[in-house]
Amino acid sequence: MAWSPSNAEETVEAVKDALAAGQTLELLGRGTRRAFGRPVAADAVLDLSRLTGVVAYQPEELILVVRPGTPMAEIADLLATNGQCLAFEPPDFGPLWGLPAHTGSIGGAVMTGRGGPRRLTAGAPRDHSLGVKGVNGFGEAFAAGGRVVKNVTGFDLPKLTAGSFGTLFAVTELTLKVLPAPPTSQTLVIAGLSDQAATAAMAQAMGCPAQVSSAAHLPADIARGSTVPEIAAAGAATTLLRVEGVKPSVSARIAHLADLLAGLGPLTVLDHQASGQAWSEIADARLLAGGEAQVWKLSVPPTLGAEIGRSLAGDLGGRCFYDWAGGGVWLEVPAASDAHAAQVRGVLAKVAGGDGHATLMRASEAVRTAVAPFQPPSPAVAALSERVRRQFDPQGIFNPGRMQP
Repeated sequence: MAWSPSNAEETVEAVKDALAAGQTLELLGRGTRRAFGRPVAADAVLDLSRLTGVVAYQPEELILVVRPGTPMAEIADLLATNGQCLAFEPPDFGPLWGLPAHTGSIGGAVMTGRGGPRRLTAGAPRDHSLGVKGVNGFGEAFAAGGRVVKNVTGFDLPKLTAGSFGTLFAVTELTLKVLPAPPTSQTLVIAGLSDQAATAAMAQAMGCPAQVSSAAHLPADIARGSTVPEIAAAGAATTLLRVEGVKPSVSARIAHLADLLAGLGPLTVLDHQASGQAWSEIADARLLAGGEAQVWKLSVPPTLGAEIGRSLAGDLGGRCFYDWAGGGVWLEVPAASDAHAAQVRGVLAKVAGGDGHATLMRASEAVRTAVAPFQPPSPAVAALSERVRRQFDPQGIFNPGRMQP
């Protein structure tokens, strides 16, 4: 059975009907992120894909109010007409999961809570979520943040929404902060660095006055698969440092970086178009798209990324690359029934202790059922998360099993 509401009122009625029937619901938008997390074990579907359209857009106030089923491509085009963007650079993982690119919705982008390479300087979706409207597990409509003066629940719901994977409530409207899009982007590329040397170079660049917005490192076996000719043709590992802003400033800061890092290896500069192409394929993990290999994303202290990535890639016969100045490790490993979870999380715990987590980004449904895709939380965090969830969905009708078995 499936409900497909076209507005907030119909969403309320659908939830009430499900409650009366004792049915649990899989919250579904455009379906492009269904392979992210545990498979949902629900009785019926609440299809929110008809909740589309821009409710309000105030470019001068940097505010966008939108329904969750609105395609990301439509939002990007709208913002571009006013020289604006979603600064958290929402990644498009469709190709990673074998789906077409540019088919996801804004609701999925926010609910999964993932930010792109600019996360180091611009933050994640939760940092740009100003307001939310939705329907809770009591079948009640509510609003929080945005134009609401006081949130009587005591929770920062807009931030809780981001990364909740639909386990708290059904979202019917989102209010987001938008920012001016950088008019120019250039990327300094250093060729031939080892993972460890690249980590040191990225740390130096991030700490200098050049205001680097993103830093990544592609080992040679990953760089060869890039669609950017300057990266693929180098035939070596490449370290990328992005600088954004107005053209004179960008040129001066790129020159400063080149002087600072001179002697580390051959340097090239990607122009605006090539820079955008390079960071798009890093953000979307398109460098790992295709094939049957399983993919993990590790979040670790940047200084430890190279040690963890090299250890796991070497021991498991896989490959990896680094985003977030070394703090985001994308790891591709040969397929296994347990996705090598024990070894991946074992190395993470040994090297980083409790300061890191590993998320299984690509695996079959059977593997995602047997293995915890998300880093198991501590007992205290798990108990707190459960108490929060029960405040909004005491019957557990929304996306049961998505985040926890």
